[in-house]
Amino acid sequence: MHKNSEIPKEKPKGGELSVEEKAENRCISRERMFVENVIAIFKMFKIVACKYRNRRKRFELRASLICGILNYENKK
Repeated sequence: MHKNSEIPKEKPKGGELSVEEKAENRCISRERMFVENVIAIFKMFKIVACKYRNRRKRFELRASLICGILNYENKK
């Protein structure tokens, strides 16, 4: 596990989660949903979803440009 990763709390056998734990799980879910949607949009550009067939030197430039476009769109 990475030291910055967050894992939702699991319900104990025969027990229930507290209100605070449920709220924390909801926050983690919302953040994860946002990140997964951004990754899906990034994959629409096919730069990471398919085999990259262009020059390796330009991969980072193109990926950075796509990320910049996505960041611009998300700030609106």
